[in-house]
Amino acid sequence: AGAGRRCPGCGSAELLEDALYAQQQLVCAACGCVLAEGLLTTTYSEEQQRREVAYSQSTGQKEQQSRCLQRGIRRVQDLCKVLQLPAVFEDTAVSYFQRAVQHPAFHLLSLEKKELLGGCCVFVTCRQHNWPLTMGTICSLLYAKQELFAGVFLSLQKELELSVPALSLADLVKTHLNNFRLFQHSADVPVPFVEDKEKMVARTLQMVELASETWLVTGRHPIPIVTAAAFLAWQSLQPGARLACPLARFCRAAGVDVPPPAHLRLKELLEILLRMASQLAWLRVFNLDKKTVVKHIGDLLQHRVFLLKNAFCAEEEEQQPAAVLGQGCPGSPRAGAQKGCPEGSKRQREGDARPLLPPCLIRPRKRLRTAAPSAAASAASGDEPISDSEVEQYLRGPDEIRAFSRAKGWP
Repeated sequence: AGAGRRCPGCGSAELLEDALYAQQQLVCAACGCVLAEGLLTTTYSEEQQRREVAYSQSTGQKEQQSRCLQRGIRRVQDLCKVLQLPAVFEDTAVSYFQRAVQHPAFHLLSLEKKELLGGCCVFVTCRQHNWPLTMGTICSLLYAKQELFAGVFLSLQKELELSVPALSLADLVKTHLNNFRLFQHSADVPVPFVEDKEKMVARTLQMVELASETWLVTGRHPIPIVTAAAFLAWQSLQPGARLACPLARFCRAAGVDVPPPAHLRLKELLEILLRMASQLAWLRVFNLDKKTVVKHIGDLLQHRVFLLKNAFCAEEEEQQPAAVLGQGCPGSPRAGAQKGCPEGSKRQREGDARPLLPPCLIRPRKRLRTAAPSAAASAASGDEPISDSEVEQYLRGPDEIRAFSRAKGWP
C-alpha cells in the first residue's frame, strides 16, 4: 500500500500497514508518523446512520500528531514531574520540543539522539528560568552520555536560536550540596558528622571563591572542586572530631560519589591554604601541615585578599618594562641593591613565593615537543645557490670587505 510513497516528515520509504483498533493505518517505521488512517464509527447513532469518521476525530484530536511527537511530549512531561518543576517550565519545555521536532535539522536524527532531545528542552528551560540543574543530573536520569547530550544541546541552541545563560558557580554549589545527607541525623550519618546546612553552604562558597581566585577552577570540571571545597568546609566547622575523617568516608556519609580528580583538587587547595597561612605571624610558630591548617580556615578566609596578595607575586611586576625589571626586579643581579624592591619580591628571590599562575603552567604534565627537522633542512650543506631575491642580503660594502680581509689575514 505504501509502495512509491515517502514519509513527509523524515523522507523515509519504510512505510508499513499497522492495525490499530481493527483499522488499517499507514505508518512510517522510521519516525512513527501516521500517513493514512482507516475509518470507524464512534457512537450507536452514527452506526445506525452508517456514518464513518476518522480516528483522529473520534478521539478529539483535531491535529494529527505522530507517535514520535506524542512519545517525546510524554518524556518531557515525565522529566518535569521527576524534577518537580513548576507547570510553567513544563509548558515551555513542551513548546521547545514541538518546535524542534518540526525543524528540518532534527528530522534525520538517530533514535538515540531523538530520545535526548526532550531532555535538552527541559535543560534549556531550567537554565532560562535560573533553575539550578546540571547536565550530569539530567544525563543520569536519561542514562545518556554527557558528550552525546552536549552535542544535541548545542544543536538545539543553534537551530532554534535560544538564549541559554550559564549556571553560576554559586548556584552549582547550592545544587550539589542539596544532595548531601549530612544535614540531619540518620542511621548512616553519625552524630559528629551532622552539620548545619546554611553554615556549610556559606563556608563552601568561600572555599570555591578562593579556588576561583587561585586559578584552580579554570578549565576544570566543577564537581570535583565543589566536593573538595565542601570537604574542607565541613572539616573546618568542627575540626576536633572531623580531621581524622578522609575524603572517601566523607563522601560515603554524604551519599555522593567521589569524583576521581577530587583528591588532586583537595591537595591543591591545601597547598594554597598553607601558603596563605605562612603570611600570618601568629600561625608561623605552629609549623602547620595539610591537616592542622584546616583548623584555621576561618581566619584565612577572613583575610583572603591580603594573604593572597602577600603569598604570591603581584601581577604588576610581570607587566613592568624590561628596563625597570632590570633595575628593581628580584631576578636581576642588581635587585639586592635597590631599596625600592618590596618585601614580597625579596621573598620571591629567596624562593618563598611564586607567581599566581594556573597549575597547568606551574606543573605541566607533558613537555612540549619540538618539531623534527625536515629532510631538506637536515641535508643543508651551505653550498646551495642563492636566489636573486636574497643576493642583496649577502652584499657587503667596501669597509666591510676590508675589515673581513684583515680578519682573515688577506693582503
